[in-house]
Amino acid sequence: MVEQLNILIEESKKSYPIYFEEDFMRLPIVLKEKKIANKVLIVTDSNISPIYGEQLKELLESCGVETYLFVFKAGEKSKNLDTIESIYEQCLKHRLDRTSTLIALGGGVTGDIAGFAASTFMRGIHFVQVPTSLLAQVDSSVGGKVGVDYCGSKNIIGSFYQPELVYTNVNTLKTLPEREFLAGLAEVIKHGMIFDYDFFVYLEEKAQDILELKADALKYLVKKNCCIKAQVVQQDEKEQGLRAILNFGHTFGHAIESSMNFSLLHGECVAIGMALACKLAYTKKMITYEEFMRLVNLLKLYKLPTEIKGVDPDKIYEEMLRDKKQMNNKLKFILPTGIGKVIQTTDVTKEEIIESFKDG
Repeated sequence: MVEQLNILIEESKKSYPIYFEEDFMRLPIVLKEKKIANKVLIVTDSNISPIYGEQLKELLESCGVETYLFVFKAGEKSKNLDTIESIYEQCLKHRLDRTSTLIALGGGVTGDIAGFAASTFMRGIHFVQVPTSLLAQVDSSVGGKVGVDYCGSKNIIGSFYQPELVYTNVNTLKTLPEREFLAGLAEVIKHGMIFDYDFFVYLEEKAQDILELKADALKYLVKKNCCIKAQVVQQDEKEQGLRAILNFGHTFGHAIESSMNFSLLHGECVAIGMALACKLAYTKKMITYEEFMRLVNLLKLYKLPTEIKGVDPDKIYEEMLRDKKQMNNKLKFILPTGIGKVIQTTDVTKEEIIESFKDG
């Protein structure tokens, strides 16, 4: 499979390709085509490094690319300024300059960390996304959002920094732990819910093929989601309007993630957040009960959580107020008006939010 999707970011006048491949063999070729193969630092985590880190380093070196590898401890708790500082140290140690490239090899955490480091080292060096998780392949590797957590708040420090290219090897999904694969499906479902009714139906009808990791289903899944994300990001790089719809489920989700001290995966929190957002929309008579339950049932079909227990809703609400998406002390929510359609609103009271956590 040699397939490619091109993204043009209107605001920054930057265009970059997304490659859909079944191995890593063409990566050295596309790096040289883009003239960004001078010197490379691969940033990856302790889970991915033994599987793909050394393999990719050896491949690039065999093609004449000077390559180094930096490995950080896997997990959201490493998504901080200390890790960024360690990357800077590696960049200096290996004498990276403005012609050098940072490659993010891994999931969403890796992409956010490596991208932020690339955006700030020497005021910006080349950056390439090589996503290996479903979450990263369908969502976080596309769009240029990079950053770190700080003082318990998720993604509170960051920037918009587009990669030179995204190189997706869909076969990496076959080595992904089941829990992480399922968590990635939350963002897949999100794209159907906010933008594409027919894709939502596809997810309902093809659940078995997707859960069995059938190749054709995975290829379609990844490319379709990148197309949806690209359509949105191309029109609104820095989230001044349309792009905000991609935050569906995230106002609840990020607050849950922080309140639970990152013990749940990001996608699991987004799944809960989407269910809560749909319940909120139902109580505000924006969607029908049938539409609310279709979303809940689809999440359950993919073995994703739809509710949170053992956490004080008031604590989650207070965490929401720390979110970077709040404006003038008002929380912004993306709420559905149907399957495939959402709106942005601040017309939500604290009482309505707290009510969303109650059973029934």
